[in-house]
Amino acid sequence: MSSSEGAPESWISSFCSLMGHEFFAEVSEDFIEDDFNLTGLQSQVPMYKEALEMILDVEPEDDEDEEEEEEEEEDEDDALGDQPVYRRAGDRRHARVASDLSVIESSAELLYGLIHQRYITSRPGIQQMLEKYEMQHFGTCPRVNCNGCKVLPVGRSDTPGQETVKLFCPGCQDIYTPPNSRFHSVDGAFFGTTFGCLFFMTFPDLDIGPRLDASLSLMSPRAQSRTGSVTRTPVRPTSPTPENQPLEINGVRTPNLCPGLGKGKIYDPRIYGFKVSEVSRVGPRMKWLRSKPKNVIDLDEAWNHEQQLSPQADDKDGDTEMNPEQVQDAAIANRKKAPMRRRRVESADPMGVHGR
Repeated sequence: MSSSEGAPESWISSFCSLMGHEFFAEVSEDFIEDDFNLTGLQSQVPMYKEALEMILDVEPEDDEDEEEEEEEEEDEDDALGDQPVYRRAGDRRHARVASDLSVIESSAELLYGLIHQRYITSRPGIQQMLEKYEMQHFGTCPRVNCNGCKVLPVGRSDTPGQETVKLFCPGCQDIYTPPNSRFHSVDGAFFGTTFGCLFFMTFPDLDIGPRLDASLSLMSPRAQSRTGSVTRTPVRPTSPTPENQPLEINGVRTPNLCPGLGKGKIYDPRIYGFKVSEVSRVGPRMKWLRSKPKNVIDLDEAWNHEQQLSPQADDKDGDTEMNPEQVQDAAIANRKKAPMRRRRVESADPMGVHGR
């Protein structure tokens, strides 16, 4: 017997090897056989028992009952001498198998997708997805300023039949439709809404920053020479990060906090080298969606909360010297706290102005 005629391929392996199913992880049978992991799925999947047996490659249990039923009907046909009735059981079984097989297959795909949604949030499942992520099985972000940041498949709903799978980019914190149409039929609920955030919380040391790849750097607008010469200029280094930056912001490493956003990472439309004004009819809109503060400590919720709890800290130290930036920030804060003053509406009669 040749190696190709060895052990048959399991249903799970054949399902994950289909075109368009490259995003799926192979769920272990131990995970599926644990009833706790399947809680609540029986009411969501038609023909749940048959679908589960198909996933686990378990032979149906009612084959022996059908054979006994056929033997009993054969005995009755022999006693009655009615030949058309003799084929009644076989025809009914063939018709049932032909009609139910397609339903069981679709139910098995739905059941496996819902199990997969739970499996990739478990420890072995998320580890398996990490290997696929590091090998770039899910692709890269189509946004130029993300510089080829690796993406992750996610769903916008946990309910099947709502939306197809999307790709989440940690560099710009946005989702995109897969560029290949073979993924457009994959249900997003098979990956769920929890997996994307839980993945990067589980592996906070992942380097999701821009890749220093020559081909990608040449695609960046900053890498193009403004002189129009044939030689290409190297990519300009990014602006230095401010000092005294914390190692983590809200549980996320500072270098991994939206590295594809901020100043220099937003496309500026130009006409003959001049920027298009924002007040123009064709000017840029809603650039704040891609904005990011230069000093990321402004995003530290814990630090901001401490500052709000102690608003009088600066008042106690009245003699403490402040640099010009702190003085300006304090003035802006006081101006925001000041009540709005409305100008009184005076008489429109010019003769009544400043009295008589």
